[in-house]
Amino acid sequence: MIELVLGGARSGKSRYAEQQALASGLPVVYIATAEAGDDEMHSRIQHHQQRRPQHWITVEEPIALADVISKYAGKQHCLLVDCLTLWLCNVLFDKQGNLQEQRYRQQADALCAVLATGGQHVIMVSNEVGLGVVAADAMTRRFVDEAGFLHQRLAQISDKVVLVSAGLPQILKNV
Repeated sequence: MIELVLGGARSGKSRYAEQQALASGLPVVYIATAEAGDDEMHSRIQHHQQRRPQHWITVEEPIALADVISKYAGKQHCLLVDCLTLWLCNVLFDKQGNLQEQRYRQQADALCAVLATGGQHVIMVSNEVGLGVVAADAMTRRFVDEAGFLHQRLAQISDKVVLVSAGLPQILKNV
């Protein structure tokens, strides 16, 4: 079972995904992709940490997401990835903001490949960033484009796709 959970900032998507992980009845492996680059991000990470159960296994991985999914894949765990948007930023750009096209393609292909093998329960959270105006700068436009392309790829191989808005889940796909 692969589930893609999309939504805007503070839409309730992470809370929804956490509820789905708990409802799976499986031990949860929480795969965190965020890096605390400033105080505000550190605060967001702490909020997420305090909200989730202490017995969940937490794995922090900002780049090699497919490797971690592969390591923990199987019917014995529910993997919760939060979030793909930060992972995308980590693999698409280096710390100086330079485009890392080859790294991104390799990592995105590896992610899709490991998910397509099946046999695992994975819930992935990502921000739907393409609903607003077209960004003024090239870097942001590229990020929004790649997020949209990634979501399309993942939606094709996902069993369930949910859009969360104002804390309300709307099921877009349920195979």
